[in-house]
Order: sequence, then C-alpha cells, then structure tokens
Amino acid sequence: MYNENESVKLDDETVYDQELLDKLLLNNEIDEFRTEFLSMHKYEQSEYFEDSGDEIRQRIFEVLSPEEVADFFDQLEIDEEEYEDLFDTMNATYASKVLEEMSYDNAVDIMNQLSKQKLVSLLTLMNKEDAKEIKALLHYDEDTAGGIMTTEYISLKATMPVKEALIQVKDQAPDAETIYVIFAINDDKKLIGVLSLRDLITAENDAYIEDIMSERVISSNVAEDQEDVAQRMRDYDLIAMPVLDYQDHLLGIITIDDILDVMDEEASEDYSRLAGVSDVDATNDSVIKTATKRLPWLIILTFLGMITASILGSFESTLSQVALLAAFIPIISGMSGNSGTQSLAVSVRNISTGEIDEKSKFKIALREAGSGLLSGFVCALILVLIIIIIYRQPFLAIIVGLSLTIAMTVGTLVGSVIPLIMNKLKIDPAVASGPFITTINDIVSMLIYFGLATSFMTYLT
Repeated sequence: MYNENESVKLDDETVYDQELLDKLLLNNEIDEFRTEFLSMHKYEQSEYFEDSGDEIRQRIFEVLSPEEVADFFDQLEIDEEEYEDLFDTMNATYASKVLEEMSYDNAVDIMNQLSKQKLVSLLTLMNKEDAKEIKALLHYDEDTAGGIMTTEYISLKATMPVKEALIQVKDQAPDAETIYVIFAINDDKKLIGVLSLRDLITAENDAYIEDIMSERVISSNVAEDQEDVAQRMRDYDLIAMPVLDYQDHLLGIITIDDILDVMDEEASEDYSRLAGVSDVDATNDSVIKTATKRLPWLIILTFLGMITASILGSFESTLSQVALLAAFIPIISGMSGNSGTQSLAVSVRNISTGEIDEKSKFKIALREAGSGLLSGFVCALILVLIIIIIYRQPFLAIIVGLSLTIAMTVGTLVGSVIPLIMNKLKIDPAVASGPFITTINDIVSMLIYFGLATSFMTYLT
C-alpha cells in the first residue's frame, strides 16, 4: 500500500536523484531536502541511506525526526556487521527513539546485531512499555517463529459484539502491523478463532465475534523453525500467522513480509552451501574475510582430492600399459560430477519445498537412478562412436562407454540419496554441496573406470 505522501513511478528507473539529495543536504537546504526525501517511497529512502557515506548519514539524522528515520529503517538491508558502526554514529537517545518507533520485530532484528553493552544502554533509554515488548522478543532464537514474530497485532474477545469490536479495531489499528487478519481470544488469552476485516465489516452489528470467526486456525509454535513456518504460510496462502506458546496463548503474529525475508535468507543460505561456502560473499568483504568463508570446504575437498590421487596412483601400472586411458579421465569424472550436481539440486529443492515425503523417497531415488542410466547410455553411445572413429579401438570405446554409463548412474543416485539421508538425520541437505558431491563422484567414477580397465586389460593390450 502507498501512503498519500509517497510518490509512485511505474517504471524501472530510480525514483530519486541521489546527487540532488546530497547537494541539498550539504548546502543546508533542509526544507527542500525534507520535501524531496519524504515524498519518496520508504524503500527508496532506505536505498538512498544505504548508498550514502557516513557524512550524509549523519546529516540525515540531524534533519529527520526519529519517527521519520524509523519509517525507512524498517526497510533497511545492510550487512549485519554494519549496524554496530551505524549506531556508534548516532546519539544514544535518538537511536533509542528510532527503535521505539520501528516495528518491534524489525527493531529486534537490528538489536540482535549490536554489542551487549550497547543493547542494554538503548533498552535503558527506551520507553518502559516498548522496552518490555522488545526484551520479550529478544529472548527467542533468531531462526524460530518467536524470533521473527511481532507483538503488534489486533485481537478481540470472542464474546465481544461486532459493534464494539469495530471500535476496538479502530483503536488498535495505528499500532498493528496488519489489520486485515484479526484473532479471537478467550478470557485466558488463548487463541480460539480467526476472522478477516471483511468478515467484521460485513457482519451484523448485533452479532458476536464467536458467531463470525473461524475456529480452524493455522498457527505455529513459538519455538518452531522459521523455515517450517515459511513453508506452512506458503502452503496455506496466509498473510499473517499467529504464534502460540505450549498452552495455546497468543504471543504474536508473523506477517508475510517477514516470511519473504525468511525465504530469501534460506534460499541464499542453500545457494551458498551448494556452492561450498559458509555464506554468500558480500561485495564489501575483505580478502581475508572472503577467504575465511571459503577455506573450510576447500580444505576438506583437498583431502578428498588426495583420495582420488591415491586411486590414480594405485592404477599406475594400468595407465603405463594403456596411456590412452588417461585421456578420458576428465570426461568420465566430469560427467559423473555434473549429473550428481543436477540430481543434488533437484533433491534439495524438493526437500525445501516439502514435496518429498517418506513414501516418495524410494520412488524419487529410483527415478533419478533411471534418469542417470538413460542419460549415461546416450552420452556413452556418442563417446563410443567418437573413440572408434578417431582412435579405432573398439574395445577401449566399450570400456569407456560402460564406465561412463555406470558412473553417471551412480553419480545421479548419490546426488539424490545423500540429501535425503542428511534430511533424515536432521542435517540441512544443502550441506551436501555441489563440490562435495562432485569430489565423491570423482572417487567413485575413477574406481569404476580403472577397475573395469584393469579387469579387461588383456583385451586392451
């Protein structure tokens, strides 16, 4: 939704002029800057702030009120490490007011990135009621339903008449994160129903909330993993989900904007793990920090690579008798790794979207193995024909083709089964990264290739 003071531009161009805004600020043309800046959408305001240097940011704090800064801080997306430095440049009282005006869940996300000393200081300066709400949310793990929920929602007693409920909604609306979903509770604050704003508006004035609410409520437990919450909200097309404790008391709600952030975060995490890094590299990361993120997997893969080297060394006599075998090592290991990585990506996606259940696991593994067999056979047939035409060695062609078929079949099976096993063991399946699967398949494919070549060496020589 757009506020009446926000400009709308229906194209892909930037809706603000950064040079103009910088000039207005630096030339102390405060009224003109405020007019230009506050006419922008909150997202563009946050983008401008993110793209600005320390001097401009400090001037923004000087000319905007905490309420105005809080509006675009709700949209802010900067690296976690930057928040500590950012709040060092802000007056503590001013910073506490900004956090007070933000949505509680977004304020908590920021405060989780601050040092304990700064966190305590800001909480001390806050309004007692706001500090109490934020403290309650800070207790929950960041990756749980409690960690992403907000306590700013609309709830009504189930025994309340519709006429009175409309007044209550109007009173609660300014502080609520969403007004389109309303939750019905009993005297013990236990969640017993849900209704939409439309249900309330269209109901008869003499009706009661319990008459128009739905008792079928999709909810989450406060300790539930955020990825599971996101999956359920996607499945049920919810714009808000209530969060309950173990006694069904309503603690807060999770809104769709937070779930979109969760899905983006989980996708980035899975992508980085599939690439074999601990986290997606930020563009402003130092050389040392970038290397630190990537080194753990690379060191592991180095040791796994030594196994491949040892296998090749153990078949030194085979290679010395038929040196041409070495020419096809990259093809067999590469195709095995590629097919495994493809299968891995499909499996991780199916697991993350909940499309795999216990009954379908065997069927999916069998399908992937069949796909690998068929793909391997077609690729092997092409390779056999090329070897016969170029090298005129039909038996070598058969060994290479058979090895490629088996290696791609096994590689595809490994790529699909390992994530399923990891998921069963409650380990993130994305940990079975592409480089890891590729290296495992290198080892397996070399054993297959040289095992067959050694077994049929008399025919090759």
